[in-house]
Amino acid sequence: MNILQKIFKEHYEEIQYILHPRPVVMENIEKMVNCGDPSYGGAMYGCPCCGELKFVPFRCHSKFCPTCGNKYCIDRSTKMSFKLIRCTHRHLVFTIDEDLRPFFLIDRSLIDCLFQAVRSVLLHMFHKLNKSKNFVPGFICVLHSFGRPLQWNPHIHCLLTEGGFSDDGFWRVVNYFNYTYLRNAFQTALLNLLQSRIGNSFKKTKALMYEKNKNGFYVYAKPNLCDPDSVVKYISRYLGRPVIAASRIDSYDGENVTFHYNRHEDNAYVVKKLPVLDFIKLLIQHIPEKHFKMTRYYGLYARHREIDNSLHKAVPKSKHRILLDFNTWRKLILLSFGYDPLQCPKCNHQMEFLELYHHHKPVSLEELYERAMDKFHSHSGGKSA
Repeated sequence: MNILQKIFKEHYEEIQYILHPRPVVMENIEKMVNCGDPSYGGAMYGCPCCGELKFVPFRCHSKFCPTCGNKYCIDRSTKMSFKLIRCTHRHLVFTIDEDLRPFFLIDRSLIDCLFQAVRSVLLHMFHKLNKSKNFVPGFICVLHSFGRPLQWNPHIHCLLTEGGFSDDGFWRVVNYFNYTYLRNAFQTALLNLLQSRIGNSFKKTKALMYEKNKNGFYVYAKPNLCDPDSVVKYISRYLGRPVIAASRIDSYDGENVTFHYNRHEDNAYVVKKLPVLDFIKLLIQHIPEKHFKMTRYYGLYARHREIDNSLHKAVPKSKHRILLDFNTWRKLILLSFGYDPLQCPKCNHQMEFLELYHHHKPVSLEELYERAMDKFHSHSGGKSA
């Protein structure tokens, strides 16, 4: 049991009856605290040489779970890299005024406006290059709802091609980005979208935003080393991060949680201690609604036209199977911890799959071993006969 499972398991009833979270939150917590529990099913493996048995429990597959969430990020980053064109990409971050953040927390459907604003700004920026040619870039947007101190801070990370593809098949390199345009255009697009969704009651806030942010909302778009060869690692680092890694939690004493982070402004090392329920509240606010898409593809990465096939991919199709094979739980354990989980610890032979336990009533691990051993012996007897 990892430290987050321990925290949520020990305070499960307090979360349910004091915090009264959204249904999707309780669903994810339920999955996470029971992740890896043998009574919920798993796979039994056996060694064909010495008869040694090993039970591998099912995982919860919740993005909120530190173990499964990390696996999900690895898979997502790999599949994301398969779409990328072999060209330099620019990493952009679109942020909003802190006074706007509560609107997206109260009504989470408004988060769609963030994606729509980024999409309209970038497509219009490239369209202006040559309206008759209609240059279209490829870009991937990922929502991050958290800052380093875990507070609610919705913003969009975007990976954008430094170039656009015209309707007649011409690639134009674009490595200059007008920061003034990006900031002001994003601010205008987002505020207009929010007003259309919220109504006239938003007009006062809109005017206040223009008064407070005369240079527009902050957009990070500086050049970076996101070249084709390092793009997979870059995506994993910046676009595939979980809310908090277990390694950032320094201690938990049953009542308080201490964690650390590097402050974004000056990279200073900060240690923060919070009452456990306050820490839990910070984390669960970042659980998205069911079926909400945190990652969205636009431009060249969202269309399937014959002419686009002439563009070279950052990761050739011949390498897809190899990279996906590295993402299996067996290979990840081997790469991370240096041992093969399906190698028999007694005789070093490869263990074989025996039986799958799924949707059964909770059964003790000892009973599962006994059942598997009976089948294993009968299977071995049949072979020798």
